[in-house]
Amino acid sequence: MTLIAPRVTAALPVEDAQKLQYALSGSDDITVFVDGTVHRLPPQARDAVVDLLARFSRGEAVTVSSVEEMLTTSRAAELAGISHTYLRNMTDRGEIPVEYRGTHRRIRLADIMAWLERQRKRKNSTADGAPDHGDDGAADAS
Repeated sequence: MTLIAPRVTAALPVEDAQKLQYALSGSDDITVFVDGTVHRLPPQARDAVVDLLARFSRGEAVTVSSVEEMLTTSRAAELAGISHTYLRNMTDRGEIPVEYRGTHRRIRLADIMAWLERQRKRKNSTADGAPDHGDDGAADAS
């Protein structure tokens, strides 16, 4: 997944910020038009847009960026159906990429999903009679 560089936007001029604040007061209903077509945003997107506009209305500068979902090793192990210890050992061996936040390991959701897909393909190929080359530890579900 490629991340788009953050975009920083300066605060609105005071008059524009006041108009926006007035428009937002008492409402969080946002209508979005794309190429002349009205779209209703799902709640998470609506809340993010309202938050963005509210920050502009308070005269704040705003930075928008995307973030890859990072998981704790416990959460990643739970999703993968393996033990926390086995997952830590896999990261130590370099089988699953890991990033450190201080002393804490974080694993990208995409990396866990890719590992699960490899396990699924491996399981399907061995079920079809293909030889099993290596043990990725999928059997360790403790």
